[in-house]
Amino acid sequence: MNTIFRKSMLSVAGLAFAGGVFAGPIAAHANPADAKPAAVAVQSAPKPQGEQSHITLNDEQTANVKAIIAATKKAGLPERAAVISIATSLQESKLENLGHLGDMNDHDSLGLFQQRPSSGWGTPEQITDPEYSTTAFLKGLKQVDGWQDMPLTDAAQTVQVSAYPDAYAQWEQQATDLVAQHWNS
Repeated sequence: MNTIFRKSMLSVAGLAFAGGVFAGPIAAHANPADAKPAAVAVQSAPKPQGEQSHITLNDEQTANVKAIIAATKKAGLPERAAVISIATSLQESKLENLGHLGDMNDHDSLGLFQQRPSSGWGTPEQITDPEYSTTAFLKGLKQVDGWQDMPLTDAAQTVQVSAYPDAYAQWEQQATDLVAQHWNS
């Protein structure tokens, strides 16, 4: 068995060497003026799932979008992380930095992401700060293996652990549009 493995590896190595010997000189003598750009596969964002919702934003909500994007950039994360964050906040609070809502409150949920002090997200003052709450959400997102390639609603749900796990998907298009509009502003 060891001999078969060794022979297989030598065959693969031989093919790689032969490919380099034959392709190398050809590539080395190619005229750069004749070269054509190579096709590059560009990974696009996944298509939003299901029916999409949309709300008109006021100045406070737009400021919160910009705060989420700023925190995402500060964390060194790509636009996709901002899209997931904004869609999550659209679902959780409609991008409003909610304080305690009395009897209407879901337990002790607060802020843009409806994070709970009792669940370890931070103090009420911290999780009602847009930069802090976004950074806390992004910290959770970074711990999700493969978050960049999974459906938005799955990534958001893994961080948020909501009673309505599929609800985040409806905000993906608006979140994508908002990030496209404000990422470079």
